[in-house]
Amino acid sequence: MRHDICHPEAPHKKLRIPEWYVSSLMMDRALDAVVRRVKKFNRKHDIPYLAGYSQDGKTIYIDRHMPKYFSWRGRKIDTDRFLILHEEVEKTLIDQLNLHYLHAHQIATRAEEAAVRAAGIKWRDYDRFMQKYVKRIGDERLKKVPADLDLKPYRDEHDLDLLRRMQHCVDKGDIPKSVNPTRVRRAVEKALAAVRARRRERKKAPSRAKKGKRKVKSPR
Repeated sequence: MRHDICHPEAPHKKLRIPEWYVSSLMMDRALDAVVRRVKKFNRKHDIPYLAGYSQDGKTIYIDRHMPKYFSWRGRKIDTDRFLILHEEVEKTLIDQLNLHYLHAHQIATRAEEAAVRAAGIKWRDYDRFMQKYVKRIGDERLKKVPADLDLKPYRDEHDLDLLRRMQHCVDKGDIPKSVNPTRVRRAVEKALAAVRARRRERKKAPSRAKKGKRKVKSPR
């Protein structure tokens, strides 16, 4: 794990207010604590939506084309630490509280925004810079996807086209030689099947609701 992305002064500076108050310095310390706990960090793959995590949560992936820094008002801003915070919070909420991806993503984005603002950076400028590097469906740069990437975000988003594109990467052999392609293909196919099943359920939902309404009786 890289240690140079942690703030070198935050743990040593004395706070002038109680530590449980909301403060930029305490937020910076919290961010450092999260970053230090990341076991593996990988920047060698193409990651849809810019960043992601492995199925076991031990590896944080950041897209290989994402710059490590961006210049803002004469400052060199490290973007990795904010992305790591987002992915760690999101994965923890999904695994530990069984939250839907979209709900976990909203909370993680708020945490990321708070950390960015605590660093004295305007969220609008930061977000505009990040959006330039987001890879979506149809993006020709989406070629090298990690074999153990957690697909839940794409399943919950019902992003069928993106999952198909990821399956195409596997079929072409764009995965490490040490990885069993059959295992990866099955994982993607399972995700595709889950999205298709949910779409079918949504189409049937209105008719089922009407039938159920006629049969329901008052408990009184």
